[in-house]
Order: sequence, then C-alpha cells, then structure tokens
Amino acid sequence: MSKIIRKVFLFGHAIIIFFFICSALALIFFAVGELWQGVNPAGAASLRDRFNAILESIGLLTIAVAALELGQTILEEEVVREAQMSAPTRVRRFLSRFLVVVIVSLSIEFLVAVFQSIHDDPSALPQAATIGIAAAALLAAWGVFIKQNKSAEELEPEAMKRAKSEDRKVE
Repeated sequence: MSKIIRKVFLFGHAIIIFFFICSALALIFFAVGELWQGVNPAGAASLRDRFNAILESIGLLTIAVAALELGQTILEEEVVREAQMSAPTRVRRFLSRFLVVVIVSLSIEFLVAVFQSIHDDPSALPQAATIGIAAAALLAAWGVFIKQNKSAEELEPEAMKRAKSEDRKVE
C-alpha cells in the first residue's frame, strides 16, 4: 500500500512540475510579445509605452524564472531525491531554495513597480514599497530561521553529509 501511495505522490509531483513548466513557457511567450512591443521599430508607441512594455517583459520573465525554479526544486527534492521532509536539514534546504526564488522575484518585481510608479503614477509608490518591505521581511525571517535551525544541523551531522552526497547525484 505504501508503494502505491508513493507512486500517486510521485505522479502528482510530476503533474505539478509539468504545469510549472507550461506556465513558465506561457509567461516567456507573453514576455517576448511585450518585449517586441517595446523594441519594434515599426511601432508607433511612445517612448514611455515602450519603456513600460520592456518593464512588463522583465516582470513576466521574473515570474517565469520563479515558476521554473519551483518546478526544478520539486523535481530535485521530491522526485530525484525522494526527500523525507522529517529531517530538519532537508526541510531547511527545501525552504531555503523556495525562499531564494520568492525573495529574488519579489525584489525584481519591487524594482519594476518602482520604475513604473515613478514614470506613470507616483501615488502608487507606497504600494511598490510594500513589495520591497515584504521582500526585506522575508529575507530577515529566513535569516532568523537559518540561525535558529543551525543547532538542529549540529545534532544530526550525518543528515548534512547525506544531503551533500545527494547534491552530487543531482548535478
């Protein structure tokens, strides 16, 4: 029964990874369209519209990268490694990979939002600042999480060795 449940979870993870990839490809396609609107020499768009189209393209690509990274993380942690999330080392590594993607994506979105707000609607700068504050708060919380979990890693050095050996297998 356990093997059947494991295969069901494996299949579920495979479907999720597939949809992350499909979503990323769709976002890349949309980003190319936005980028073309920004650089199309035959277009009649104003410089500001071109600038906004390029910024929108950057935002779409950022989300596409996040989708691909999340798909890759799930693939490596759940499918290739068949990770057991009960180990503190494994949980910390999985959360760290996830948070890196989220924090970097939020930071890029923050920059895009600031540039758009400055040029289009300066009254929207507080909303853009909220994105930056969220990214900073996540970064600080992640740092606290790592610091607090360091003692768990010291209690199980064999888990860290095992995790590092699995990294070599994935590469």
